[in-house]
Amino acid sequence: MTSPELELDGLRRRYGTVTALDGLTFGVPAGQVFGFLGPNGAGKTTTMRAIFGVAALDAGEIRWRSRPVGEAARRTFGYMPEERGLYPAMELFDQVEYFALLHGMDAPAAASAAKHWIDRLGLSGREGTRIDALSHGNQQRAQLAVALVHDPELLVLDEPFSGLDPGGIDDMSSILRERAAAGVTVLFSSHQLDLVEDICEAVAIIHHGRLVVSGPVAELRRGDRPRLAVRVSGDTAAAWAAGLGETSGTVDAVRADGTAEISITSSADSQAILDRARAAGTVEHFAYEDRSLSEVFRRATGASVGQAEAEHAAASMASGVTTGARR
Repeated sequence: MTSPELELDGLRRRYGTVTALDGLTFGVPAGQVFGFLGPNGAGKTTTMRAIFGVAALDAGEIRWRSRPVGEAARRTFGYMPEERGLYPAMELFDQVEYFALLHGMDAPAAASAAKHWIDRLGLSGREGTRIDALSHGNQQRAQLAVALVHDPELLVLDEPFSGLDPGGIDDMSSILRERAAAGVTVLFSSHQLDLVEDICEAVAIIHHGRLVVSGPVAELRRGDRPRLAVRVSGDTAAAWAAGLGETSGTVDAVRADGTAEISITSSADSQAILDRARAAGTVEHFAYEDRSLSEVFRRATGASVGQAEAEHAAASMASGVTTGARR
């Protein structure tokens, strides 16, 4: 992984008896789409707010390009909070242009940038529509336009895919990739791990305010022990794999179709495992497989992705994270 451009070093934050951040430390490389993952309440939103100075830290430091983050640096950042912060009665174009002006752009540049991002995000023809009259998906697009309008060097997005339809997800994914390819550092949180696996080069997973695992997605999916997936015809319990022994590998799980997921040691003889399976019957499947990011997440946090998504959906519904009507 390349050297980090954004560095979070020993971040600590308590709210009364609740520890939101407990020595959180990791770095985000330049020009990458970086996933920030964790169960609900793990400390992701607090971390993002701290980057922008919205949440005060009890200890620790946030650095941008090796210097402590201050207001000058934050003016070059773009933020899309989960609690969408747009003015509901304001028209779309005026809203995006207004935020461009707040970031110091002159009037002609602000108007030009607002038009560019409204068009790029598929909102052409809605420039005069009030924010609260936009559909939920289009409110998401409007919020992203506000985050991008001043051409930020760091883009931080909290659950940007929440509530988007498949077309909106494709558009959002494309824009994040484009921004990273242009040299922008992108940090975003999501409970949709299939999207994270597809979009991100690297991730950090946190739990109870602490980093539990971080690294390139491909390396995390491979793990420290390769996995073999083996299925013997008619053996739905994978009885053939019983007693493989730690010297060869351990059976992590048996799928409904009888496929045994086997983590093998560096000294394991895969041919011997194949011979053992053949001795039990016809081998229908024998292949090395990477773990899914969902499994990496579950092992790191002890929480299933479904549980995390359910908790997030319940929290979002309770707090009413959208502005205006949904369509």
